[in-house]
Amino acid sequence: MHDLKLRSSTDEDIPFLYRVYASTRADEMALLDWSDADKQSFLKMQFDAQHRHYHAHYDNARFDIIELDGTPVGRLYIDNRSDEIRLIDIALLPDFRGRGVGTGLIQQVIDTARQSNRSVTIHVEGNNPAIGLYKRLGFRYVKDVGVYHFMQWHSKPPGVGEEDLLGLDNGESDNAIAGHAAVDENKPDQEKTAS
Repeated sequence: MHDLKLRSSTDEDIPFLYRVYASTRADEMALLDWSDADKQSFLKMQFDAQHRHYHAHYDNARFDIIELDGTPVGRLYIDNRSDEIRLIDIALLPDFRGRGVGTGLIQQVIDTARQSNRSVTIHVEGNNPAIGLYKRLGFRYVKDVGVYHFMQWHSKPPGVGEEDLLGLDNGESDNAIAGHAAVDENKPDQEKTAS
């Protein structure tokens, strides 16, 4: 059995966090006819902007490193709010994707939300392959926010219909399909989450 732990990230983790971020953009970068130096420069600029944005706009959030058997394998950023748990970002290095690590962590977040009768929310880029995972875990589409789908998980209280729970007009709940990434619709800037 593997030892899975979360620990607070520090400034010493910045190179690792950049590596995780860059790995989430590898497929996208492979399509560009740019030099490796230009790709690295672009990714570094994007990472720095995202990192600053997260820390500026989520001052009460936890920014954790995911460790498996003492080895850093990813990041998990969560903002615990009174009425919801915002899953800001979850991303794993490629060698650790598809092994249940992310699913287990997201399930723990859902279990915490269930115990406190809160929702779990996330913004998911429409082409993110994690869409299937979020649907399987019970996340439902709420609305589009730019290129992102705003998703929500909530245990349905007795007597409350899905339309009431998600705040949707009649008929819109049939479109409850989406994915994964993180953006706060009340914030002017948009963030991306990958797994």
